[in-house]
Amino acid sequence: MRIFLMAIGLVATAACTPQIPDSGVDANFAVIEERGDMADAMPAEARIDPVVPGTVEISNEQDFGAVSERESIESDAARIAANRDLYQVVEPTALPTRSGSSVPSIVEFALASTNAVGQSLYRRSNFFGGDRFARNCGKFTSADLAQEDFLKRGGPERDPKGMDPDGDGFACYWTPEPYRQARAAADTRPAPVISTE
Repeated sequence: MRIFLMAIGLVATAACTPQIPDSGVDANFAVIEERGDMADAMPAEARIDPVVPGTVEISNEQDFGAVSERESIESDAARIAANRDLYQVVEPTALPTRSGSSVPSIVEFALASTNAVGQSLYRRSNFFGGDRFARNCGKFTSADLAQEDFLKRGGPERDPKGMDPDGDGFACYWTPEPYRQARAAADTRPAPVISTE
């Protein structure tokens, strides 16, 4: 009797369970009748066919025998000559000027300045210098942006925000050295040699 009541309870519980929708029905997929193979329900364009050994062609560019059958010394010479005809040397030109921009060029400033970093050229008032320097320089995400702002506010002669306490004209640890080195390297670069062979 007890088993009979348990069976009736299970049947009643199963009847009250909400029906789970069939998630296999979709606009792009067929109804998945058998859960064993999901690839059958995929659209054809989404399927990836397995690679069958021996059916994939591998490049033979490193095989001397295969390359020598289709290439010759003459075809290599013709290809090299065609590549030489397409070769162009582009000489560097002066940097373009910023038209309509009120932002000073830190590149021009770096190349126009000659003093070393830390060499004082301008008088500064160092009243609350350290705190003011750290606070105002901390507002910029890079030293380049700090130098641009410094020049825009009257630098290097004026330093209203205290970003150049040593008076060298370089704010917030900014240095002109990368720009000076690039110019020096460009000035000493030998002219390109173009082979005409």
